[in-house]
Amino acid sequence: MKSKMILVVALLLVTVTSWLACMNNSVTTAMAMPDKVSYNFHIRPVLSDKCFKCHGPDVNKREAGLRLDIPDSAFAPLKETIGAFALVPFKPEESELYKRISSVDTGYQMPTPSSHLGVLSAHEIALFKKWIIQGAKYEPHWAFVKPVKAPLPVIKEKGLAKNEIDYFVIAKQEQAGLTMNEETDKERLLKRLSLDLTGLPPTEKMMDDFMANKNVNTYETAVDTLLSRPAYGEKMAVQWLDIARYADSYGYQDDNVRTQWAWRDWVIHAFNKNIPYNTFLTWQIAGDMLPNATKEQVLATAFFRNHKYTEEGGVVPEEYRISYILDKTKTYSKGILGLTAECAQCHDHKYDPISQKEYYQLFAFFNNTTEVGYEGDVSQSKGAKHPILTISDSEARSMLTFINKRDTGSMMVSVMGERDTMRKTFVLNRGVYDQPTTEVLPSTIKAVMPFDTTTLPRNRLGLAAWTVNNNNPLTARVFVNHIWQEIFGRGLVKTSGDFGMQGELPTHPELIDWLAVDFMEHGWNVKRLMKQIVTSATYRQSGKVKDENYKKDPENIWLTRAPRMKVKAEFVRDIILASSGLLVNTIGGPSVKPYQTKGLWEMASSGRGELATYKQDKGEALYRRGMYTFIKLTVPPPSMILFDASNRDQCEVKRTQTNTPLQALMMMNDPTVLEASRVFAEALMEEKTATDEKIKKAFHRIICRSANTKEINILKSYFDDQLKQFQQKQLDATETLNVGEYPGDKKVDANTTAALMKTISMMYNMEEAIIKT
Repeated sequence: MKSKMILVVALLLVTVTSWLACMNNSVTTAMAMPDKVSYNFHIRPVLSDKCFKCHGPDVNKREAGLRLDIPDSAFAPLKETIGAFALVPFKPEESELYKRISSVDTGYQMPTPSSHLGVLSAHEIALFKKWIIQGAKYEPHWAFVKPVKAPLPVIKEKGLAKNEIDYFVIAKQEQAGLTMNEETDKERLLKRLSLDLTGLPPTEKMMDDFMANKNVNTYETAVDTLLSRPAYGEKMAVQWLDIARYADSYGYQDDNVRTQWAWRDWVIHAFNKNIPYNTFLTWQIAGDMLPNATKEQVLATAFFRNHKYTEEGGVVPEEYRISYILDKTKTYSKGILGLTAECAQCHDHKYDPISQKEYYQLFAFFNNTTEVGYEGDVSQSKGAKHPILTISDSEARSMLTFINKRDTGSMMVSVMGERDTMRKTFVLNRGVYDQPTTEVLPSTIKAVMPFDTTTLPRNRLGLAAWTVNNNNPLTARVFVNHIWQEIFGRGLVKTSGDFGMQGELPTHPELIDWLAVDFMEHGWNVKRLMKQIVTSATYRQSGKVKDENYKKDPENIWLTRAPRMKVKAEFVRDIILASSGLLVNTIGGPSVKPYQTKGLWEMASSGRGELATYKQDKGEALYRRGMYTFIKLTVPPPSMILFDASNRDQCEVKRTQTNTPLQALMMMNDPTVLEASRVFAEALMEEKTATDEKIKKAFHRIICRSANTKEINILKSYFDDQLKQFQQKQLDATETLNVGEYPGDKKVDANTTAALMKTISMMYNMEEAIIKT
């Protein structure tokens, strides 16, 4: 017994020793000292976290007159320590910064204990020392430097690469000692591709054709086919609607209906037509100011008019007008430039080189609109607020054919419109609307790219030209990152709304720059970019998790497997409707009101206006794609919010991904899911096939692959159990089938249909049904 105990202890010691060795090795690898210390990638992140609060861009919070984000200040003599310098290139022992960060004297140490910023780690101190020894060279912030197209890196496994993207990805994997996964099987690959390009599962015919075709070009043909489908524009539009804070009501207390949906129809049309991204942006920023602007170009500017709008009496019009301009400025800077410029509304930005003056210079581009803060008629709600674009029935049928207009009357959309004379813009003290200080003229953020007033007008047309200039370091990078995030769940820059100093550094800096430059070189072609990404070996990988890769890279930063992602809220609904055969594929038109729990709008309403009560639609309107669900800002659609949809009250560039019991409850009890299960079951009952075949077909359409024997046996066993309970009257088939407004099929056997319905419902509740990998 004693010898056994000794053996157990010995084994434990060996295990612990091995574990500690592994931990030490992984720490050593993670904290390895680079040969060349980079200011951007090694030093600035530490300065940003630990030092910029007191020694950064914000002049109001700066201590000791020292600014560490620019070399002119960092290398200058210190004002409060005579004869000393914060940084002395090549000499860390003479650099006050190094002496203070490495000191253990709390009275001398930086950051000070009272700042609660924490001390630097030994590794961080060593990085600073080596950086100073190497000359303490500053670099412009990486995102503010024009991207260049680096040569493709040399990789060992050239045979794995299918296009240029893979060279950059594989090179990083090889550096980290990781290996790329094998390509996933054809069934899973087609499902992933179809969901990424259209938001819909592949049809049975497409799955059968894809599996039967052995041609090497089959995959590329599938990509081209999906890119050409109208559903592609719908899928791509969803992300842009989040950025544009699109909704069907005004928000605030008297939350009434607005008619901005014609602009949503244009966005879908623009993606399907493959309008170049630089044109897409130009029209939305300043379409109304283009020479001989068409109604389509003016309609595009509704992008900036999707903000909330008050209809309540007693407000201060100028206060709200200013808030609308602030919203436009934030939407532009965050959604298009990937910057947190709004942080400079009340004071100089604490981390990025954006002064409060520069913020209001950017603000000034939008401050010349003819929009007012309050239109002054609390008794009447209008579908659009001035300035307005009026679209007649004949115009919708002739030149604006992409608008799905149902009635014959004119429709109105809130758009941008410019004043004849320039409205003065002032820096607002602490951002308060009625405290103007210094007057400013329209201009951009100099650190990003200077605004050339000799060639560009100081208006939105000039801003649009500056934005899509090929020398602008942000626009293409930010969009490429948005697309990458849509496909892989995480951008090459994780903080897709913040490319500034506090944002995450790119995991693959050479790749994001290569993609951005290549995107611009090929005419800002969005469909080409999408095809480029989905035809890469990186995209086609299996989602299987290899132990070795997981230990080294649990977050999959180096892309050694396909990411495991739930589809967006809109596409959960789309998958259910499409697979059941209920989906109505009509593009565009007014938003619809499907099933919703009774009383929600009534509880959160002022009791006034058209949207005081929820009036559910009927017929085909119940079976439209999720993106057409009516969004009331004060009470967003609950089934979509449960699945992390944006509530659309402000610009959003990335949705959260949560896993909650409420999601499971919705999938089990939502009328749409239950109705889809019933309709699907009734359709299968019309087919003269065995139960096993019916289950196989349902599984194939919902999960998008063939079920294995074990899965069929489980589902068949569940079906048999439910059928027995219905036949023995333990469950009521009539009550079970009595769900939804789609007409039922009275000819089929109720008990068998109800059992099949519950079996299909169980398939919809499989996690794999709404996971794209």
